[in-house]
Amino acid sequence: MLFRSEGEVHLLDGREQPVVRLAADELFGLQLGQGLDIQSAVAQTDVRVARLEPAVLGELLSASPELAYRLGGARLTASAASRGGEADPALNLMTTPVRSLVKRAPITVAPQTSIREAARLMSEQRVSSVLIVEQEHLFGVVTDRDLRNRVIAAGLDTDRPVADIATLAPMTIDVGNPAFDALLLMARHNIHHVPVLDGSRIVGMITATDLTEQHSTSAVYLAGDIYKQTTIEGLQAASRKVARLQRSLAGAEASAYSTGHIVTAITDAITIRLLQLGEAKFGPPPVDYVWVAAGSQARSEQTAKSDQDNCMVLDNAYDEAQHGAYFKALAGFVCDGLDACGYIYCPGEMMAMTDQWRQPQRRWAEYFHQWTSVPDPTALMLTCVFFDLRAIHGQAHLLDDLRRDVLHATRGNTLFLAHMTSNALKHQPPLGLFKGISTIRSGEHKGTVDLKHTGVVPIVDLARIYALAAGDTAVNTHDRLLGAATGGAISEQSARDLRDALEFLAFMRIQHQARQMAAGEKPDNYLHLDELSNFERTQLKDAFAVVQSLQSVLGQRYRM
Repeated sequence: MLFRSEGEVHLLDGREQPVVRLAADELFGLQLGQGLDIQSAVAQTDVRVARLEPAVLGELLSASPELAYRLGGARLTASAASRGGEADPALNLMTTPVRSLVKRAPITVAPQTSIREAARLMSEQRVSSVLIVEQEHLFGVVTDRDLRNRVIAAGLDTDRPVADIATLAPMTIDVGNPAFDALLLMARHNIHHVPVLDGSRIVGMITATDLTEQHSTSAVYLAGDIYKQTTIEGLQAASRKVARLQRSLAGAEASAYSTGHIVTAITDAITIRLLQLGEAKFGPPPVDYVWVAAGSQARSEQTAKSDQDNCMVLDNAYDEAQHGAYFKALAGFVCDGLDACGYIYCPGEMMAMTDQWRQPQRRWAEYFHQWTSVPDPTALMLTCVFFDLRAIHGQAHLLDDLRRDVLHATRGNTLFLAHMTSNALKHQPPLGLFKGISTIRSGEHKGTVDLKHTGVVPIVDLARIYALAAGDTAVNTHDRLLGAATGGAISEQSARDLRDALEFLAFMRIQHQARQMAAGEKPDNYLHLDELSNFERTQLKDAFAVVQSLQSVLGQRYRM
């Protein structure tokens, strides 16, 4: 790592172009995280370099997780060395490409191949799946589970073509994607085999077993366990493992970005299973619908401290007299089930069980038109929830069509964006007159800082406005900030600063909650400053200052 006494250091990418320019008195590691392609560091003036043995560095980083975060990639190898283990597994998934997990050429058969022949090939090759290919295009996939459930248990004739038992048009992943994407795909859809493509060319297959050395793959198996449950009680038991999963990820010092995606994937699985159980109880839906997550679940930014925000978009064929009772019962069943699993009812009743938020697509279009045309305080409050939406189960096109029209209406709508900005600026970072951190002065949380509402939420609000202004379809805050930089809404440096501030604040929040859960306490968002070192307080203050600065810029851009 480098400690600079004065001067300037430039961090260069693989093309020897400066990515980050660091000023005097800043501290950084030889490897920086946050997804930056840093290949070298060039001193513009004299610098002071300190080389620490991994064990010594590991002790320092273990004593201060926030210091570990600040040092980026250096923390991964050093803190792992202090534990005698590997680097943070969740972050390994973020940096490991799928191609590195493909260990052999694809095992393929033609659609007309008999089931018996396909099974014999799988046995010979010692694989748990085979890809069905026709004219070099992926047709389907058959797994050992298919042979067990669709052939043996059903007493099916094994001379029949293997295409009869295949999963057709299976979900796939590109060879260049990070392995983390494969993890989420498996966890969200309860699958254990994912074909890998390079464009349209079949490269191979990866399985959940290929990820077993990565600690966070337990999310795949937890999701699988959730889909096996047939009662609310069973789902409750499975949901209690989510807190343990978050503590494990926090203990591995996983990034807030990866933790949020993994924890949210489990929420998605519980929601989908409740909908499946609901449809089994009440019968098939009379018209198409899509169950939609809102808020932090939509953004894939959930932690152990989350309530539920959701809604239903129904097909325009919906008729209240004919279909209302069915969807009211289904929505109530799911929302009650989520509450039983620890996702408490939304205090503002922004849930699908509330009649107002269970409407046909045309009514939702009227809602959004009204909110963007007459942005009164209530409308602005609702937009902060319902402009962050993601389809969870059902006919996704019902939401896609709606979002397309909404983003068309908000793009360049300066009056609406000015109201949104004014509303967003109500969430200010807790910085005093002389830029010191101001804590809550009275009440239950006196002497603390609210890491959510005065830390994370202001960044979420900024990113939402950037996305609405540009018509960007991204929902995750990190992805929205990337889009804002690409589209020119903010500079690359400002977007990087906000992403780093978001990751730092969210990381501290997750670590804080993990410590509370380990102590048997209920997790919250309130951090006592006396828990922090002077160094950590400085980084917290810097993160708040970044947010305050970008809020000021946006406020100047969209004046009322």
